[in-house]
Amino acid sequence: MLSSPSCPDFFRYIHEDLKPWKSTGITKEMVESARQFAHFRLVIINGKAYHEQYNKCFQTRDVFTIWGILQLLNRYPGRVPDLELMFNCEDPPSVKKSSYNSSAPPPLFHYCKEESTLDILFPDWSFWGWPEVNLKPWDLFLEELKNTTENLKWKDKIPYAFWKGNPSGVDARVDLMRCNASNEHDWNARLFTQDWGRETANGFTDSNLAKQCNYRYKIYIDGKSWSVSEKYILACKSPMLLVTTPYIDFFTRGLVPGKHYWPINSNQKCESIKFAVDWGNTYLKEAEDLGTGGSLFAQQELSMENTYDYMLHLLTEYAQLLKYKPTVDKANNICIESMACPANGLGKQFMLDSMVKSPYEFEPCSLSPPFDIEELNAVARSKEEYLKNLEKMEKGTAL
Repeated sequence: MLSSPSCPDFFRYIHEDLKPWKSTGITKEMVESARQFAHFRLVIINGKAYHEQYNKCFQTRDVFTIWGILQLLNRYPGRVPDLELMFNCEDPPSVKKSSYNSSAPPPLFHYCKEESTLDILFPDWSFWGWPEVNLKPWDLFLEELKNTTENLKWKDKIPYAFWKGNPSGVDARVDLMRCNASNEHDWNARLFTQDWGRETANGFTDSNLAKQCNYRYKIYIDGKSWSVSEKYILACKSPMLLVTTPYIDFFTRGLVPGKHYWPINSNQKCESIKFAVDWGNTYLKEAEDLGTGGSLFAQQELSMENTYDYMLHLLTEYAQLLKYKPTVDKANNICIESMACPANGLGKQFMLDSMVKSPYEFEPCSLSPPFDIEELNAVARSKEEYLKNLEKMEKGTAL
């Protein structure tokens, strides 16, 4: 294999996610203790995968998460070490720090976490497709996005902030809807409620995310916790106006405010959105550069190549912490054929579209050592200073 460059810097947070078990290692009992939160258990032995289902996930999140891991095994045959893990595939993180002050926390893989939780971050299922909403695998989406937007100049986009989704039952989203244009105010936001019944009936043809980049600005806001929509919004070449959130996924720790996105104050969304759009429509070049920065991150840092390398490094580092030899027990062998053959419709199509057909000829990117405390503090300070300066700007007291 040919050599590859260093991994993107956000890969270093793999060490942070696994830090709670660095000194103790991970025992069989610790893994078993994660079962209370898990939807499925996955075992990999000698390059083969085994699966035990505990609870059904929403739609096909578990199916496409497991499918992604099978593709990793095909991409890097013989490189994924023997391991056993528990996976939660719902929205909110589960493993609270406060519950494990005097005992080792259960190692649980998940799509998101927050400061008060210890879930181990893993790429979400939609990288391999989301058939229920007709959302293609990530690399095909990026290709479609490029074809859809290549002739769309940023200055010719609609000069407002766009969001479309389901606000029902989510307080933050209900509050966001106040920012829609009305007779009393125009907060520079154009917000639309997703009609799930209608979209389901017509195959989500009116919700194609690759065709929702015709606004200059795109709003990201949490759902029940983190939302899978973030990477699609980021890819649009329209500055992502990110409503501040406590939740992170595996890649958002690599995003830099002012370079990849514009933070929106969650306590005064309307005013903050209006200021961001007014600023961008005044400083067109700077705003366009911000949109380009976010889009390049989505296309390059978050490529499928890097996503697979992140998975490989995470699982390798995790397996090194195991203090026992994994066994199959009640798990059943799964493979590409056993998953793809019985599938049908878009589910089958997306599996075929995202299938890794041959081993990768390059070495994975090189994982850098953990951050030291000074580096982590510097990152935190930089973000905090940016937010403080932005708050001053919004109040008209910028230095």
